[in-house]
Amino acid sequence: ADISLRSASPDNSRELFGHPRGLAFLFTTEMWERFSYYGMRALFVLYLTKYLLLPGHVENVWGYQSIKGFFEFFAGPLDPQPLSSLIYGTYTGLVYFTPLPGGWLADRVLGQKRVVIIGITLMALGHFMMAFEALLFPALFLLVIGVGIFKPNTTTQVGSLYAPGDHRRDRAYSIFYVGINVGAFLSPLICGTLGEEVGWHYGFGAAGFGMLLALVIYMVGFHTLPEDELHRVKAAHKTEAPLTRDEWRAVYALLVLTIPLTLYWACYEQQGNTIALWASDHTDRSINLLFWSGEIPITWFQSFNPFMIFAFTPFILALWTRQAKRNTEPSTLNKMTIGCVCMVAANLVMMTAAILAGENGQSSWLWLFAYFVIMTTGELYLSPTSLSLYSKVAPAQILSTMMAVNFIPNFLGGGFLQGYLGSYWSSMGKANFFLMIAGISAAAGLIVWLFNKPLKPILKE
Repeated sequence: ADISLRSASPDNSRELFGHPRGLAFLFTTEMWERFSYYGMRALFVLYLTKYLLLPGHVENVWGYQSIKGFFEFFAGPLDPQPLSSLIYGTYTGLVYFTPLPGGWLADRVLGQKRVVIIGITLMALGHFMMAFEALLFPALFLLVIGVGIFKPNTTTQVGSLYAPGDHRRDRAYSIFYVGINVGAFLSPLICGTLGEEVGWHYGFGAAGFGMLLALVIYMVGFHTLPEDELHRVKAAHKTEAPLTRDEWRAVYALLVLTIPLTLYWACYEQQGNTIALWASDHTDRSINLLFWSGEIPITWFQSFNPFMIFAFTPFILALWTRQAKRNTEPSTLNKMTIGCVCMVAANLVMMTAAILAGENGQSSWLWLFAYFVIMTTGELYLSPTSLSLYSKVAPAQILSTMMAVNFIPNFLGGGFLQGYLGSYWSSMGKANFFLMIAGISAAAGLIVWLFNKPLKPILKE
């Protein structure tokens, strides 16, 4: 047997809506995992800045003085808001670093399926521990390990459901991405509302319940999932062939792409940090409709992006299909460039809102709505496209590890860099802050565009 081929599902002959049945189980498992992660994210910065890091509560947090001292060693004295941004950035960064050891663990020791089960269990424990103020940092530790080892291995299994050259793979990742965002849409509405209106700890507890559902669904669908590459090789008593020259060139090309993606995700992840603070302090959230009037809860703005993901995806796919028939569909790298350009435009919208509102004024929530429309359109061009690309180009022997490389930009950019940028929110004028984010997005798009021609022969579609 040629071990360089991606393994197919044992139930591949039994399909659901034109795709292997395993895709439905991976879709719903990922949906509930993202429900938990984004439920946590919707509450986290608000929880820290408006409750936990304030006198009367922060004294109860185990290890707080040590963690604060660590950040202040590099950044100087920190008030609750910049400290919250740095904690949030470190958490999201480490969540996207641990896919590297998680991918190695799956490729070399346990296989993807076992690692996913371990990850789900650790995340469930971490979310339930978040319900206790004292356990903030131990809970974050379990979540970092759990999310990190979970992420690359469910993503890898999606690609492994399809044989090499199967045209359904790109669409499978778009469908899988919708599952991610269904969970991300529901979580601020449920976890966010519970946290804001009932109690922070109820919101975090709901996120833990989502992980229990993810575990049940994954175990029910276990037999529909593809065989792990590691176990298939061992069963055949084969040794893995060393990577060829072309495979090494593909690895280097994928590593190069992490540079602009790091800048992009640093801008994207502001929606869970400074955009949440803008919605809280600088947005007129009042709304008057025939059937309801009042204020939009702050955490509900975190549902705008995922709702638009599954609302816009059919139209984007239809556009690409039409363009493909006319031989005008953008290349993968051109799609990624378009994604960066949309991020620039979205932040210029927010800069305009900040100028019109003034430093202490408020702008209509419609400005945020416009921001999310433009940013989400760009995300659809960039994020699932890069996932599919890594799945197709990465050598089979190190597939989980290379899928983890796809999350390095989330680690460096979406974590540490976005947290560092967010620490300037209090000290900069808001219009200048959004202009800075737009400039970083423009730099990301320019780098992708410059690398388009030299990387095109290596990153074969």
